Amino acid sequence: MKKTITLLGLALCSAATLAQPVTTKSSTEQQVGYSFGYLMGRSNVDTLKGMDLDAFVAGLKAASLGQQASLSDEDMARILTQFKKQAEAKQLIELKQRAEANHMIGKAFLAENSRKDGVKVTSSGLQYLVLQSGSGKKPKASSKVRVHYEGRLIDGTVFDSSMARQQPAEFQVTQVIQGWTEGLQLMREGAKYRFFIPANLGYGQIGSGDAIEPNSTLIFDVELLEVINK
Repeated sequence: MKKTITLLGLALCSAATLAQPVTTKSSTEQQVGYSFGYLMGRSNVDTLKGMDLDAFVAGLKAASLGQQASLSDEDMARILTQFKKQAEAKQLIELKQRAEANHMIGKAFLAENSRKDGVKVTSSGLQYLVLQSGSGKKPKASSKVRVHYEGRLIDGTVFDSSMARQQPAEFQVTQVIQGWTEGLQLMREGAKYRFFIPANLGYGQIGSGDAIEPNSTLIFDVELLEVINK
């Protein structure tokens, strides 16, 4: 590992000081250096954003050659802690801005959607459209259900689909987001509904993973296959 890191440091420094672009006609050392540098940069875009890359390469080169650092360990720890705090504060601001934008976009979408034929709105703000009526059992909050579903954002991006996996999901009605808990209890076995779920009935201001941003309005197509009562 130590040899690999040293090679990476030297390779990056060599690539950074080249006057000509690296091509397949360049030396092996230059191609290796460029490849390491490019791949490292591509996988650390957010971390390197706004950083002085010349200083980064200088520090990498000094360390790889065993040279004395121009900053003490205490100085480096202090400035990196400060940098981390600033980056986190910036991320929080950006997250808040995205949440506010998503809230306004979702609000406008739901207002327009509520006027479409067949769309019903509950007192909580959940909207649903009956795609296919069912005639079987109706689940309760204490019920376990087996369903097929597909979830997408209002721009059409699919973020989860048991249909694509061809594997139904089983869970208790109260073990899912609030919009699902309410919506499932409106259905009967064999029914297919489309739920339009406001953020406050979904993942709220936190979101879920990279796919679902804060305050995202969600759309789910749900088919209730079976009610498994306790």
